[in-house]
Amino acid sequence: MEPKQRINELTELLTEANYRYYVLDDPHMLDFEYDHLLRELEDLEKTHPEFAREDSPTRRVGGQALTQFEKVVHPVPLMSLQDVFSQEELEDFLTKTIASEPNSVFSVEPKIDGLSVALEYVDGKFVRGATRGDGNVGEDVTENLKTIHSIPITLENAPARLIVRGEVFMPKKSFHKLNQRQEEAGKPLFANPRNAAAGSLRQLDPKVAASRGLDIYIFNIQLAEGVEFTTHSESLDYLEKLKFKVIPHKSLQSVQAVVDHVAWINDSREDLTCDIDGAVIKVEDLAARERLGATAKFPRWAAAYKYPPEIKPTVVEDIIVQVGRTGVLTPKAVVRPVRLAGTTVTNATLHNQDFITQRDIRIGDTVLIRKAGEIIPEILEVELAKRPEGTIPYSLPDRCPVCAAPVERDTDGVFLRCTGTECPAQLGRIISHFVSRDAMDIEGLGSAIVDSLIERQLIRSPGDIYELQLEDIASLWKSGTTAAKKLLQAIEASKDQDLARLIYALGIRQVGVKTGKVLAATFGSLDALMAASTEELTAVEDVGAITADFIYTWFRQEQSQHMIQKLRDAGVNFTSKRVIADNRFAGKTFVLTGALSKFTREEASEKIELLGGKVSGSVSRKTAFVVVGENAGSKERKARELGIAILTEDEFLEMIQ
Repeated sequence: MEPKQRINELTELLTEANYRYYVLDDPHMLDFEYDHLLRELEDLEKTHPEFAREDSPTRRVGGQALTQFEKVVHPVPLMSLQDVFSQEELEDFLTKTIASEPNSVFSVEPKIDGLSVALEYVDGKFVRGATRGDGNVGEDVTENLKTIHSIPITLENAPARLIVRGEVFMPKKSFHKLNQRQEEAGKPLFANPRNAAAGSLRQLDPKVAASRGLDIYIFNIQLAEGVEFTTHSESLDYLEKLKFKVIPHKSLQSVQAVVDHVAWINDSREDLTCDIDGAVIKVEDLAARERLGATAKFPRWAAAYKYPPEIKPTVVEDIIVQVGRTGVLTPKAVVRPVRLAGTTVTNATLHNQDFITQRDIRIGDTVLIRKAGEIIPEILEVELAKRPEGTIPYSLPDRCPVCAAPVERDTDGVFLRCTGTECPAQLGRIISHFVSRDAMDIEGLGSAIVDSLIERQLIRSPGDIYELQLEDIASLWKSGTTAAKKLLQAIEASKDQDLARLIYALGIRQVGVKTGKVLAATFGSLDALMAASTEELTAVEDVGAITADFIYTWFRQEQSQHMIQKLRDAGVNFTSKRVIADNRFAGKTFVLTGALSKFTREEASEKIELLGGKVSGSVSRKTAFVVVGENAGSKERKARELGIAILTEDEFLEMIQ
């Protein structure tokens, strides 16, 4: 199949898979298959960038970073709604509306606790997305919105111009993962999903926004040229046909039915994938909306019922410590069961030792808790007047409660982390990292397969991967032995990977891909690296004192030594195939851009690194050379603006001879 045809085919397949997964919540493609096809598409687009489509799923990872957000004037203002805070106020709104418009039908929707945006499409293409701002002027966040998988980039059978309004939010699972990453990195936690969503959508670098797992519900048509509707529900049905992710809604007529459904939404909050802070009630009939009109601030045909926050007292009966996938120790309070926000709460997060110490939380304390966007509720404060006698301050353990390895504080002193390299609590992450593309690159060992192997106790360490037998793994796939044989072949081939990949695969803190390459080229063998002193390590370029200490300590841990021995026994390569030829590019940074024809990006990068240079993905004043291929684009333009030397492929080849 021709590259252009295959790129189009893959784009269509993956776009449909994204729609089924992110909008319909009905996945029809296995993660392994999706990842495999996406990787194929990425490779084809790198080789043939001229055939890459604007709506390619590969572009969901984020484009070029921005320097600022441009202002956008909304063609149709994004109005806010009047708030009501009690059942009496809600009933009053409904009664007055019915008095003006008898037989009114109301659409009732959950009020998503997120950030309102407008999406504009011209001839079926997504051209602009903007925040609400003050309702009249917002900020252009198009590139960040493109990273949200549930937003269609192209529409079929769409009007010439379409503007829709939606609410960007961060799902609870994404919020939980984000705060976990914040904890592990020693950064401040986000207070709630709304703050996290707003902060993510206003990131100047779309790649950051892409990593946050944002989502959106569309709840209104602002403008649809040439299309008319009679009711709100009719317009939402139309948006569903265009493959938007539309807000859940229900049409009701009587005052009591609306009141009951608003209460039902509140009781069902815990079943939702995202946070809500109320319910929105709108008149269904669009002609009636015109007649009802609006005040200077709000439409008279809609209201937002705001749910009151729930804060309740309970007692801390115990404090337990969990070990996350990255080794961070997270304390959790076991509390006396209490009903909160529609569920029975038995646990509350304590984040870290500093959180416990600052609030002086002790076993036996009466505390006030709330759900503020966390999956696990949070303790607000201790009621010191109710503290029993004899309580003592709580301190986290100095040994991992799972594997008994020593724990250490992060460099900023906020978090405690298990140092075990074979800790069962971290095994999934350890194995997934070990087999990843930049590490040992064992294709076929996706997260689902890794989890199955761990569950069946077939692997307890990366070294166990090399002991897997056909009969152990054949039952993991529907295709049986065919997929199993391919995996075993990939595992066997990985034994010959370069030392640089192995060093990165070990998962030593602060040792990334580039550092792995430098260490491999400097020491030549894993044994030499293991024997290196901290002084020898800090002498290596780009290895600071903290990283050197991490490396030195890692190799001297009992679990690490056990892992290394298993890899040695399996016949994994421990020597470097990369030797720095000379240092002619020492201190020089290169940027590669455009479609290269004489070598791949990876090959060019390797040549630069073997001559002592560095490769960067962005152009700055520190860049020494920019190597350009066909369709170089913005990086070449920026290089010319900054007066940076630009090399053709032939000129680059002359330099490396």
